Amino acid sequence: MKTHKVTGGGAVRLQVVETGNPGGRPVLFLHGISQCSLAWSRQLDSELARDYRLVAMDLRGHGLSQKPRDVYGDSRLWADDIHAVIDALNLERPVLSGWSYGSLVFLDYIRHYGEDRIGGIHFVGGVTKLGSDAAMSLIKPAFLNFVPGLFATDVEESVRTFESFLPTCFNQALSASDLYLMLGYNVSVPPHVRQAMLSRVIDNDDLLPRIRKPALITQGPNDPFLRSENADQLKAVIAHAQTHVPNTGHTPFWEDAAAFNQRLRAFVETCSATRIPKPAIA
Repeated sequence: MKTHKVTGGGAVRLQVVETGNPGGRPVLFLHGISQCSLAWSRQLDSELARDYRLVAMDLRGHGLSQKPRDVYGDSRLWADDIHAVIDALNLERPVLSGWSYGSLVFLDYIRHYGEDRIGGIHFVGGVTKLGSDAAMSLIKPAFLNFVPGLFATDVEESVRTFESFLPTCFNQALSASDLYLMLGYNVSVPPHVRQAMLSRVIDNDDLLPRIRKPALITQGPNDPFLRSENADQLKAVIAHAQTHVPNTGHTPFWEDAAAFNQRLRAFVETCSATRIPKPAIA
């Protein structure tokens, strides 16, 4: 496992880890809110590493990346982070795999930098909008009930929240060691980071129909936080997107890593071969 320090948007220092085949197609993993690159351990330490260059970054404010204030509301800064990682590691048309909030981050990138330098996108329980009635309609009450605790500045309250929040993410029981590990990297994210991220007002409805690169939509039917309409709406506006419906909750890459990795492999191979035609000009 290699580690890299990359300077992202606004000079924020980002922690990036890399493993796998240096000559393989790159896959860049983007975790969800309050998580870190360790969330992808069942991909980074898997058979995928034989064939692909696997890269995972700690988003700004998370993991071992820098955690300043007031740098989470600007779409361009998030886009610049992805651009900086692609440039610094010389990633050749990476597939961007974004879990939950991570999908918003790669959409920030596409909005500002386009699709020319990427090979495809993978929505993993991915959201595409925030801060509107339309966005709220796709989120289940289970997540909304946790929001006050996610914003809590009292340490004891924050820990209690994550002790309940983390098991809810999974459709199976976590071992004590996994729970303690996840609890550690979740509570290490300052509350101001979560509050700023969830306070953004984002609507990608204009961007999604213009996406031409291969896309894969993965969402478990037992997702405790997202309604099935979330994936349905994505598929309706990205007509060429493939879909994967694993029998999981919000963390298919962890709950059924073997099936997730197999489907991701097939998608990456599709990205290597597929060219989506440009829309006809009237």
